Amino acid sequence: MTRSALVILLALFPVTPGSGQQGAVDGEWRFWGGDAGSTRYSSLDQIKGDNAATLRVAWRWRAANFGPEPETYYRATPLYANGVLYTVAGERRAVAAIDPATGETRWIWRMDEGLRWEKAPRRFSGRGLAYWRDGSTERLIVVTPGYFMVALDARTGRPAAGFGEQGVVDLMKGLGYELVPWTGRPGPMATNGDNGPERAAGADGPGTVYGIDPAEGSIGASSPPIVVNDVIVVGSSALQGYYPKRLKNIPATIRGFDVRTGRQLWVFHLVPRPGEVGHDTWLEDSWKVAGKNDAWAPFSADPARGIVYVPAGHPHNDWYGGHRPGANLFSESVVALDVQTGRRVWHFQMIHHDIWDYDTPTAPNVLDVTVNGRRRQIVVQTTKQGFAYVFDRVTGRPIWPIEERAVPKSDTPGEWTAPTQPFPTRPAPYERQGVGPDDLIDFTPDLRRQAIEIARECRMGPLYTPVSVVDAADSTKCTFQAPGANGGVNIMGGSAVDPESGVLYVASQGGVSRIALESNPSRSEMRYVSLGPGGGGRSLQGLPLFKPPYGRITAIDLNSGEHVWMIPNGDTPDNIKSHAALQGVTVPRTGKNAHANVLVTKALLFYGEGRGGGPVFHAVDKRTGLEIAHIALPAPTNASPITFLHAGRQYIVVAVASADVPAELVALALPVREARGTNENP
Repeated sequence: MTRSALVILLALFPVTPGSGQQGAVDGEWRFWGGDAGSTRYSSLDQIKGDNAATLRVAWRWRAANFGPEPETYYRATPLYANGVLYTVAGERRAVAAIDPATGETRWIWRMDEGLRWEKAPRRFSGRGLAYWRDGSTERLIVVTPGYFMVALDARTGRPAAGFGEQGVVDLMKGLGYELVPWTGRPGPMATNGDNGPERAAGADGPGTVYGIDPAEGSIGASSPPIVVNDVIVVGSSALQGYYPKRLKNIPATIRGFDVRTGRQLWVFHLVPRPGEVGHDTWLEDSWKVAGKNDAWAPFSADPARGIVYVPAGHPHNDWYGGHRPGANLFSESVVALDVQTGRRVWHFQMIHHDIWDYDTPTAPNVLDVTVNGRRRQIVVQTTKQGFAYVFDRVTGRPIWPIEERAVPKSDTPGEWTAPTQPFPTRPAPYERQGVGPDDLIDFTPDLRRQAIEIARECRMGPLYTPVSVVDAADSTKCTFQAPGANGGVNIMGGSAVDPESGVLYVASQGGVSRIALESNPSRSEMRYVSLGPGGGGRSLQGLPLFKPPYGRITAIDLNSGEHVWMIPNGDTPDNIKSHAALQGVTVPRTGKNAHANVLVTKALLFYGEGRGGGPVFHAVDKRTGLEIAHIALPAPTNASPITFLHAGRQYIVVAVASADVPAELVALALPVREARGTNENP
């Protein structure tokens, strides 16, 4: 950025102290992340260290009843506003209003999307809703699996009059594509193994379903929009790029809509078109076909400055980028946009030409801190790759230096590799980055020997070691990738910040992926496609091949960039404690191979162990990381908890699900007699 441009930018967005997000206000939880800045913080302190152990299940609400099939995972984060709890549920993304004290359903709304739902790329309950109110008007905004945006009257659940067409906006319109009639017949344009709908030949009669020609790809949404200063900001989500059958996919956009009328106000292209900033980073006209770049995670904002912060995702496909040479802006970037116009304020690309599936998976956190005696307004983005990138949220300048460092070059035929990648100098990584022999398990000498033998089949190396082909010249069959494809951080866990102390709490997973590429025209028209994400790499007699911790929570002081403490996510799994090869061996607390789901309040840090963890909810001293209490749940948590004050009683509500306990919301609260004996004001 030139000096003159920076002066103009500072004039447009004057610096005023104390403008950071302060967490959920008035004892409510109106945003996916608690407030527009996604702090996941509440100043409530009715539940605190001396009574957290007495938390009990107050009620349970069965989301699985909203079908069409019971969900074995449920990633919804509810909202609480004006005395009502709101959530989404079921594969059709039904919206429900719930009594916060009893769990009684007050009303439900569901859209029958027919073929659009059947062929949606992200057909699951979604992650939540957006809420808006202005005087006596209250609205909920939901994006359906079929990519319709619907505004509902929050009091009645009926579509809002004056918004779109009878409360509905078709989000496939306004993207620059002609909408064509579909039939229900399987078509030849299948993507990722899904037999998509065939384009109808002249079948334009009553009841015809319209959508973007499936030959272009598919599009939907998996996270809620955000409402900032009366503008709804919506992203998009495509099919996963693990094993894509086709090269072409719809490029992602960010769009702004008037919250009252549903009128589209602006569009920002995450795969830049000719004449737009970043277009020259898509070499050989690859922007025309190898798009995606979907910003599928929730967004954050600074309403006082009218800036929305977009965590941009990954181009097509996840581990091979030979069809899209160049740095590929705005993939793996934080993009700051003016919420009224969609104008780019600043951006920072955290990975150039990603070939590791390190799409940006969760909302940035907005807060104010004090760095070297100076009050700074920041936004921090946690990532799959194990870095927290910290920026001045007005200018986009890094708070601490971020260095471009040389990284290994790919030997996959046709691949384009960026010679350097950005490395933050502070904070230090919160997760293992890259693997070598020293990272293999060493609980016993025999296990160590076996681990070394197994590991020989795959390449090991530092962060950003490229994925290799299955029949590589060096006789290896794969590459070990750390953090793995699930992170690091991911949507299931993410991060929370305490705006009073400036401490960031990051929930991360320590999994290692085992990845290989193959050339197989019967599987994909791309030159190379992955054999699969590989999950936790390889196992050894049922034990993880690499050392613990398998999941962790790290506290980082954003005033200094220093780590404060780290704790494993939960206890050591039973299958490791009781493993025959470890009898008589002292095994350190490993934590669960899962992303913890975190919430921070004035009093405590709370976390559930997440999918892959146990059915336990933990209360932790946020200054030291010492556990204060743990509470049994019906099933493991699946999404981040929320907290609110209703009728003088503080509740914590979290989504849970497992193979044995289909999806539900669980509310925790102190016994009534204890709640009445505490400070009832937020």
